[in-house]
Amino acid sequence: MFSANAQTAKKAPAKSTALARPKLVVGIVVDQMRYDYLYRYYDQYVEGGFKRMMNEGFNCRNNHYSYGITVTAAGHASIYTGSVPAINGIVGNDWHDNITGKGVYCVEDSSVTTVGSTNTSVGKMSPRNLLTSTVTDQLRIATNFRSKTIGVAIKDRGSILPAGHTANGSYWFDSKTGNWVTSTYYMNDLPQWAKDYNAKKMPAEYMKKGWQLLLPADQYNQSSPDDVAWEGKLYGATKPVFPYELVGVAGDAFGTVTNTPWGNTLTKEMAIAAVKGENLGKGKDTDFLAISFSSPDKIGHSVGPNAVEQQDDFLRLDREFADLFNFLDGWVGKGEYTVFLTADHGVVDVPGFAKEHKLPSGLVQRKLVTDAVTVALNEAFGTEKYIVATDNNQLYFDHVLLKKKKLTVAAAAEVIREAVLKVPGVADILDLTNMGKAPLNTYQLELFKNNVHAKRSGDIQIITQPGWFYGGSTGTSHGTPYNYDTQVPFVMFGWGINKGETLKRTSVSDIAPTIASLLHILPGSGNIGNAVQEALKK
Repeated sequence: MFSANAQTAKKAPAKSTALARPKLVVGIVVDQMRYDYLYRYYDQYVEGGFKRMMNEGFNCRNNHYSYGITVTAAGHASIYTGSVPAINGIVGNDWHDNITGKGVYCVEDSSVTTVGSTNTSVGKMSPRNLLTSTVTDQLRIATNFRSKTIGVAIKDRGSILPAGHTANGSYWFDSKTGNWVTSTYYMNDLPQWAKDYNAKKMPAEYMKKGWQLLLPADQYNQSSPDDVAWEGKLYGATKPVFPYELVGVAGDAFGTVTNTPWGNTLTKEMAIAAVKGENLGKGKDTDFLAISFSSPDKIGHSVGPNAVEQQDDFLRLDREFADLFNFLDGWVGKGEYTVFLTADHGVVDVPGFAKEHKLPSGLVQRKLVTDAVTVALNEAFGTEKYIVATDNNQLYFDHVLLKKKKLTVAAAAEVIREAVLKVPGVADILDLTNMGKAPLNTYQLELFKNNVHAKRSGDIQIITQPGWFYGGSTGTSHGTPYNYDTQVPFVMFGWGINKGETLKRTSVSDIAPTIASLLHILPGSGNIGNAVQEALKK
């Protein structure tokens, strides 16, 4: 018999059996963001952008690429596969295929067609040349394809490679029409949300606005004067000074706008439209948004890392990030999503700037190298066309001809080395077919080993001296094994991420397995990286 005061025992709330994961992962790649940009403009960043990532999240401050040819396609592939070009096959933006004997663009695919534009060539793209799976693919597989993955970037390769083989969608910009497009690899028609965004004609609106400085001119004290001899003109511009009037180029009406910070704005807006349109972060399974901001690379190649234009670009990009994170706070919920930031490569100072400040630098004259190689081979072995292609500062031999003349690559390499070492700015050459006997230092040798794919790489690598590259008297480039090209940010914040930093050397190949560990999924099929354990909450 129960007492009148007896109380019925309350049931304990049922424990969730669901695996804890963030609602959304957002991968951000900034094209040509050298590591020092995190701090160079720090005092002028707002609280909600780069500072939020660094102050709330985990910062790997000594993060590098582990291969030698640091270019856009290879970078995006490495970030998302946790691999290197020797394994994932993306050895450059372009390469010569040793099997077919033809040149290849990294994401070309003649079997598919454009979706979203009358420009038939812009959409003949897919990830078919990527030989391994990505972390985005692995998430799709782990959730039996319930998770959604979407890629967005101005550049096709910046969207396609991160989104992976199994993506729900990948979108890139057609500068001829101003539309965001995709290919029939993914779908036969643009989703309505993408059509709606295209219908707003935002590129035309931003063209009208031009490009003015965000802050008063005297606050750009981290940059050289606005107009210097070594600064190149931006695409479509008549001179490299503010303010910029944005005028279309014949046959490429909207290419100009992507060479300004408005390209970052368009990318952010398209990404937000994708989140809303695809309802990312609202389902039971984790979704993945892969965004690449291409405009900093377009600007950087023209004016270099010490220009007012690039400082203004990053100050504006910082505000775009703050706006994106504020949106995600409201859409997904603060602390319910995970973000990582990195870059596909860094950049070297413009040689004109370096020489002005008595730093070692210069321009390698490509014609001098080509002539030296041609003359040396012809004098040594007879007049023939020995070189069939030159991509990624590599020489591809005509192997049928070598066999016919009973020549080895090693013998040809010895002749070439003696000739090209006389060219100013050339540090050495490397026989990529026999690196076991290479005289190159151990550090760089490992980087180039990680770059060589038997079917896609050349036979001879020409290595420039630090601070030197092939190019003209203005602007700059990247693509070398030196620190300014290899060291890029790796910052994470949000769900499952500790607050802190490390100076331990990490690799770009560690990014994908870190995210895979966070999500409790397998890393990509070609993964060689390791999770940064101290960044992840237990």
